[in-house]
Amino acid sequence: MHGFQVTFFTQQDRMHGHMPLAQWLLHEAKKLGIRGATLDGAIQGLGHDGAVHTTNMFDFSDQPVQVTMVVTVEELERLFTQLAQEQVHVFYMKVPVEFGTLGKLD
Repeated sequence: MHGFQVTFFTQQDRMHGHMPLAQWLLHEAKKLGIRGATLDGAIQGLGHDGAVHTTNMFDFSDQPVQVTMVVTVEELERLFTQLAQEQVHVFYMKVPVEFGTLGKLD
């Protein structure tokens, strides 16, 4: 299959409504029928504003996080329509990919 890998970059303490933005993105992916999404945390990152974001053992609120999804063109359109409707402000990267599944589940 062909589609896109979309990665959203944010911080742990960024909220959308009552939910951390990264968690909200995972929740929306599930609601939209996207087959999978991964949330990763980083130790340190440089934001688009030039600020260094970091985590330490006492405070995770500024931790850089990213949410990655591999989606079809149709899934991407549904996702970006939802983001526009919700007026989500988030930096993202979109790369064309070929994807599929090998083997079978036991």
